[in-house]
Amino acid sequence: MSATESEFELPTNRGLFFGGEWRSPLGGYAMTVNPATQEILGPVSVANREDVDLAVQAAHTAFQSWKKTKPLERAQLLVKLASKVRAHAEEFAWLDSLNCGNPIKEMRRDAVIAASQIEYFAGLVHETKGDTVPMGDGILNYTLREPLGVVARIVAYNHPLMFLASKLAPVVAAGNTVIMKPPAQAPLSAYLLAELVSEVFPPGVINIISGDRECGEALVAHPLVKKAALIGSTQTGAAILKGAADKIMPVTLELGGKNPLVICEDADLDKAIQGAVSGMNFLWAGQSCGSTSRLFVHRSVYERVLSAMKELIAAQHKCGIPTDPETTMGCLISEPQFNKVMAFIEDTKAEGARLICGGGRPADPALAKGWFVEATVFADVTPEMRLFREEVFGPVLAVIPFDDEEVLLEQINSVEYGLTASIWTKDLARAHRLASRIESGFVWVNYVSSHFIGAEFGGYKKSGMGREEGLSELLSYTQTKNVHVLLT
Repeated sequence: MSATESEFELPTNRGLFFGGEWRSPLGGYAMTVNPATQEILGPVSVANREDVDLAVQAAHTAFQSWKKTKPLERAQLLVKLASKVRAHAEEFAWLDSLNCGNPIKEMRRDAVIAASQIEYFAGLVHETKGDTVPMGDGILNYTLREPLGVVARIVAYNHPLMFLASKLAPVVAAGNTVIMKPPAQAPLSAYLLAELVSEVFPPGVINIISGDRECGEALVAHPLVKKAALIGSTQTGAAILKGAADKIMPVTLELGGKNPLVICEDADLDKAIQGAVSGMNFLWAGQSCGSTSRLFVHRSVYERVLSAMKELIAAQHKCGIPTDPETTMGCLISEPQFNKVMAFIEDTKAEGARLICGGGRPADPALAKGWFVEATVFADVTPEMRLFREEVFGPVLAVIPFDDEEVLLEQINSVEYGLTASIWTKDLARAHRLASRIESGFVWVNYVSSHFIGAEFGGYKKSGMGREEGLSELLSYTQTKNVHVLLT
């Protein structure tokens, strides 16, 4: 049976959605595929610079009225959109699973999370408020928070719908208009989202245009775009920063990670080992910037952890067709990403690390056409190895033994990333000590992987700038004006 056979249908509108209408792309079309089977899923729009200009102009026109819309009215429209996203969760899950290669049961959660995020920001609309500043008798000094204008948001391929739907919410809640750029590799769910947006929002408030690098660069460079935000690679983030510098434009960046998970000798090992496996996000083939891809284990329990982890991975994570509800591990997004991951594996073998499990394609002939890589674990990884320092964005875990806490911290903080970290110990003092000294923007203790609505997420160092998923994300899409009034 074809992977596209389902109770749902592929989107019929594959154009650019801006100004409340579907437009044929001047940049033409490309083909998108199912990375698990190489089945062609049809054409997708590729916006060029002229398309981007038209979309930005439409968003700028809509901003003139949207910025005057009462906050409660903005909130009500966001709540309506959240309800529609939740009602179409199964369809979104199928589209994303088909197009990006993640297991369908996980993609259902993405749609629910996105709807909850939209509702959260709808509830914050009245928090874009200013202050009064005491100046003495006869003087009134106050601040106003005003929207920026047109905002461009560029998102990654590992959670297409979740990123698209949730990241538009703080922008429009604050009174801006937005242009969302879905991932070039997996834009199908964006077309369904645009259909839902068209049923709720005034024309031009939310615009969704698919495209490649030219589209992203044109969005960042456009003079009417007043802020850009990215979820993507550190290299892409650096390019956006350079483009934004010419305009003196603010940016928010959520970028890569080489995140540590620490198992101390006193940890509850059963829970810690499960945490180490869960933290690698093998479900979506390790394609997550928050994956805890460096596992530091105290030497006294090192071999025990490795043995148990091998058994647990074999029991929990087996590659399969992503649209199959029983699949517990998906595939990589593309051939270039597959080649990159396999190169890391071969380099790590050559550098002398010990292969514990995985290391190649799965044997199942039904998966032969897809970009599948087994859940892979290397032990005895050292700081000199590429696998220790560089983000793979694939299902490859590096395990490192430690004896001394100071050496542990030095090794953890030696890389250029600082997104997440996870610490497993029963010693409360040690947990707080490590959490305070690890250079990461988000730290779990005896927990891993989950995000929490209202708990702000973001990275240190080259893992990004700015914070998301909380009040400060909403406020980052405003600018402050001071008003000084002499009353006498």
